[in-house]
Amino acid sequence: MPKVARFFLLSLLLLTCGSLLGQVINTTTVDTLKTTMLGHVGFGAYVDTYYAYNFLKPAENQTPYLVSSARHNEININLAYVDIRYRSQRVRARFVPGFGTYVNANYAQEQGSLKNVIEGYVGVKLFPKKDIWLDMGVLSSPYSNESAVSKDHLMYSRSFAPEYVPYYLSGMKASIPLGQQVNLYLYLLNGWQVIEDNNNAKSLGTQLEYRPSKNLLINWNTYTGNERSLLNPTFRTRYFSDLFFIYQVHPHFLMTACIYGGIQEKDNNTSSTWWQGNINGRYQLTDKISVSGRVEYFEDTDNTVIGNNYLIPFSAGSAGLCLNLKLGDNALFRLEQRSFFSDKRLFENNSQEFFKNYTLLISSLTAWF
Repeated sequence: MPKVARFFLLSLLLLTCGSLLGQVINTTTVDTLKTTMLGHVGFGAYVDTYYAYNFLKPAENQTPYLVSSARHNEININLAYVDIRYRSQRVRARFVPGFGTYVNANYAQEQGSLKNVIEGYVGVKLFPKKDIWLDMGVLSSPYSNESAVSKDHLMYSRSFAPEYVPYYLSGMKASIPLGQQVNLYLYLLNGWQVIEDNNNAKSLGTQLEYRPSKNLLINWNTYTGNERSLLNPTFRTRYFSDLFFIYQVHPHFLMTACIYGGIQEKDNNTSSTWWQGNINGRYQLTDKISVSGRVEYFEDTDNTVIGNNYLIPFSAGSAGLCLNLKLGDNALFRLEQRSFFSDKRLFENNSQEFFKNYTLLISSLTAWF
């Protein structure tokens, strides 16, 4: 994809310009919600509602290849959760039960009440005078430049990137500051987006967060683990790495881009690969109104993570525009058009006909408090 490569090269060159502005926020976690504090305990809530219309009119009203805001022709809840936190000098805890169509689709493999845990962990500060924390439980994922919380992102819909990496992790996380500009995070995990371990092997993850200036954040993440399971008995070690940045170019323009790739080793010394790239931008027209755009490309020709039931080698992209309207300090209305395209007939309608492209329209009303 030479055009995609040139596109990302141009975006990386933009990192060399720009003035120092307010510090950009790492939006890959769900820890951006402000809570009302009562002593050591904080409370908050988030509700993301949507209406999506898929012009293919897919079978069972489910847009294929997506888990976020994926129900067709329904007014529904993508994600709603309650945020409960505790914080003292040496102990912190967070519990975030969640509900919605995103939870139904993305937590389908989890058992019982675990299906509704967006985050749930306890952390301790290991040393009185060093800001090193160890957290244990269900954690948000550092992978890709998007999370499940739409209010934090330039577009309303999720790109392919976060839909095919873990949205959540289960295990332990060590947070280690390496200086004023660099933070290191180390993970010991049950596996690739699982709460209950499915093969008794543990996986390793890393995140290196670098802030060369207040208006630029660069993240590099890795994952290594054995992915053999009943669902994928031929899988062995998985290697994954992603690199993304979030950059406030000037007061009216914010951009982010992500590129990642993975290798899945299998039996008989075989392996498969997948990769993606996306770039997003948002221009602020007024204090209340902004417009956003995104282009992306995703390739998984061996269907390692995409879950293509028809075993068609998957390679597709999308392009979209989004209108964002702030409603006060804690609500957001969005209207987005997203067009998907491929050189293969990947997209199915309710008559089991396949097409190379289709269009999705989504409106959203989101509030947090």
